[in-house]
Amino acid sequence: MSKIFPSRFALFKAFVGLFLIVSFLVRLSFFVWNFPEVDKSFFVLASTFVIGSLFDLATVSFFSIPFLLYLFIFPKRFYGTVADKIITYFGFSLGLLIIYFSFFGELTFWDEFHRRYNFIAVDYLIYTYEVVQNINQSYPLPFLISGIILMVAISLFIVYKLGYFHRTFQSETVFTTKSMAVLPWMAILLLNAFYIKNSHADFSDNRYNNELAKSGIYAFFAAFKNNELPYSEFYKTIPKAEAYNMVKESYAHSRDSFINPEAKAIYRYVKNNPIDTLPPKRPNVIFICIESLSADFMQTFGNTEGITPTLDSLANSSSYFFKNLYATGTRTVRGMEAITLSIPPTPGRSIVKRENNKNLYTIGEVFKEKGYTRNFFYGGDGYFDNMNTFFGGNGFNIIDRGRGFLLDDSIKTTRTNIEDNEVTFENAWGVCDMDLYRKVIKEADKSYSDSIPFFDFVMTTSNHKPFTYPEGEIDIPSGTGRNGAVKYTDYAIKEFLKLAKEKPWYDNTVFVIMSDHCASSAGRWELDIKNYRIPAFFVNLPKTMPKQVFTLASQIDIFPTLFACLGWNYNSNFFGKDILSMPKEDLRAFVGNYRKLGYFKDNSVVILDEHKNANFYSYDYVDNSLSPIPEDDSFIKTTISFYLVADDLYRHGGLKTNQYE
Repeated sequence: MSKIFPSRFALFKAFVGLFLIVSFLVRLSFFVWNFPEVDKSFFVLASTFVIGSLFDLATVSFFSIPFLLYLFIFPKRFYGTVADKIITYFGFSLGLLIIYFSFFGELTFWDEFHRRYNFIAVDYLIYTYEVVQNINQSYPLPFLISGIILMVAISLFIVYKLGYFHRTFQSETVFTTKSMAVLPWMAILLLNAFYIKNSHADFSDNRYNNELAKSGIYAFFAAFKNNELPYSEFYKTIPKAEAYNMVKESYAHSRDSFINPEAKAIYRYVKNNPIDTLPPKRPNVIFICIESLSADFMQTFGNTEGITPTLDSLANSSSYFFKNLYATGTRTVRGMEAITLSIPPTPGRSIVKRENNKNLYTIGEVFKEKGYTRNFFYGGDGYFDNMNTFFGGNGFNIIDRGRGFLLDDSIKTTRTNIEDNEVTFENAWGVCDMDLYRKVIKEADKSYSDSIPFFDFVMTTSNHKPFTYPEGEIDIPSGTGRNGAVKYTDYAIKEFLKLAKEKPWYDNTVFVIMSDHCASSAGRWELDIKNYRIPAFFVNLPKTMPKQVFTLASQIDIFPTLFACLGWNYNSNFFGKDILSMPKEDLRAFVGNYRKLGYFKDNSVVILDEHKNANFYSYDYVDNSLSPIPEDDSFIKTTISFYLVADDLYRHGGLKTNQYE
């Protein structure tokens, strides 16, 4: 041990020890936290902690290398000088601060996502206002900060009392001895840099064990490095021409006609109105995208807590209710991507957050062609998650709670602020849903007075931690948990529809209501299918009777279905289809996270990952389990074709509007 940790490296030894202890305690805490879900068989559990310890060692080799190099290169004659002590105390204290800050950060992140740090944590670094305010409103921040400082102070005291500082400053270690001690750590560093990947922790079929085996800081930097994953480089492929042909063949049962059948494109003319002389319906459309509304919250899906009376009423008697619909992802921006572009999830971050995401062929282009004004409403500052840039850059007017972040000069749009006198309640994420809905109604009144049909994309925020909302509106106190936020969200929809019914534009307005994603995607499987199921509604659809639709479908199908219901013929670059006319052989759903891409059809699921694997499963609706089954080559090729084509279109300009002018 003295060869690895000579006396000059005594503090480095103490730091490594503290890091490994804290990392083990974090892993043990998460194990206890999710004890029922973790695979507790001896081999898997032992592997979880052994692999986790190796990742901890890898992490500390990266994390502490600057301190190690300082101890190594600092000349012996200056050991124990004032400069040496200042640098050493500062560096050691900073390292401890980062360790304990990461520890508390991981606890809050796991509380919300049941995962180690991933690309969400990386994204959150950009939006400090919302994230800091959310943490402050959700957790006792002064207590947490005080706890971190206290833990640093206690650790410094213990390390000092144990003589580690004394041995470091009074060391007689010569350069040769230090060199021999540094070499093993450099070897560990290089080994991890070139051969070890965060995904190597994914050794088990149980997702919780895989997450436990990771190290938070290591996972964070892995996510930072891999927030974009070009499909053709990382995933299982087939020839592009074959992929495009398979995707095009999937529209053979429709009346769609491709504009350029020979091109690597899916741009086509969709004919929902076979008699062109019939006038299409042109109602106003208000789309309410509800934050984190899982199907499981509704009584219609078995919930017994009575927190969605409005939505349950709509489902049972007042709407087209889509009961077997699945979100494409686990984040708001992924839902926005699916809804506006009608596209399967692309690996890495959502297109909403990427470069080169302006002037795309979105559903807004269809509304524009029909003469609509297009508006994006958000209760916070749409700078968050790049929403204003995406919607403004694709022809939408912006109505948000601006906090001073300006749009790029290249984006030509109108931005309207939600003013202070229009706000009755506000938290970290934005104004409460009712304040947002009142703004929607005010803007709808203006469009109606100007005789302009409008399409509004309304993004709510109340069903998000810290789960706060105006007191007295419902019977659950604000800030007490998810159930209250869901019930307030439901209440706000009821009040919004009530106010809208008093308006002269109501009879000619369709309300589309759908969740962006589920409240949690956590589960033991690679992709937890049940945790992608979301409700969707068409309310006040002209000349139709309410009904429940049990057809398996995807979030990307909702607006193509609405356009079909309105009898619209239009140019389309969308992957989505009309749910109400899809033949049985076309029924499918796309589900994914930023690394894994799933295709769900006929109780079978293919999951593609970034190591070119294609795992084939049978899905059990009853217990939400995935069971490995023999591969079906045709099924896997179909899966690959959709994801390969979606990514290829984005990367080569195939989603742009100008190529079709």
